[in-house]
Amino acid sequence: MIRHCVFVRFRDDVLTAERAAIHADLQALRSLIDGMGDVKFSANVSPEPFARGLTHGFTIDFADAAARDAYLAHEAHQRAAGARLVAALEGGTDGLLVFDLKIAA
Repeated sequence: MIRHCVFVRFRDDVLTAERAAIHADLQALRSLIDGMGDVKFSANVSPEPFARGLTHGFTIDFADAAARDAYLAHEAHQRAAGARLVAALEGGTDGLLVFDLKIAA
């Protein structure tokens, strides 16, 4: 399994409703991409001072690297959900950190 971890810094003017809509857009991709699991989205709740300005994050579990790669290449991810997310971030992709973990079954 691949756990796709994404951490972001939203612009100050991005409202809670827009963040929820971005989450819904990402969640909707599950019906288009085989092997894509649930999307978990949250504000950072860590008491540690190491977030480096990142305010929110989400994870997506994929059955395998092929499913993750299909998600990354999918037009609905690139042109819709991903583009909407990047547009809401402070500095565009500068407000984004992506890290994928291989999780043993």
